[in-house]
Amino acid sequence: MPKNIILNIQLSFEIVRKERWYVASCPALDVFSQGETEKKAEKNLKETLCLFLTSCVERGTLDAVLKDCGLKPISESDPEIKPLERYISIPLYLLSDKVISEQFHIT
Repeated sequence: MPKNIILNIQLSFEIVRKERWYVASCPALDVFSQGETEKKAEKNLKETLCLFLTSCVERGTLDAVLKDCGLKPISESDPEIKPLERYISIPLYLLSDKVISEQFHIT
């Protein structure tokens, strides 16, 4: 039976004003969006990041994209980990046709 999985990714982001537009960016993934207000720019960036990451998962390129952006896994106890001051939370909704316990060794 298929199982739903939600993968939540927290990414730092920035917003700058360019004339009458607000430009939101996620420097880690080099993704940009804009809006007429800060709130709209942030909402648009969240939607853009969700579509971008979903597309990467669908094409099987997420690992390569993350590596190309210079991202690598590190331990939670690594001293390089610092709390993000300003972040956007991106949920990725996935469907697994495998039994969850087989994938994650849950007993």
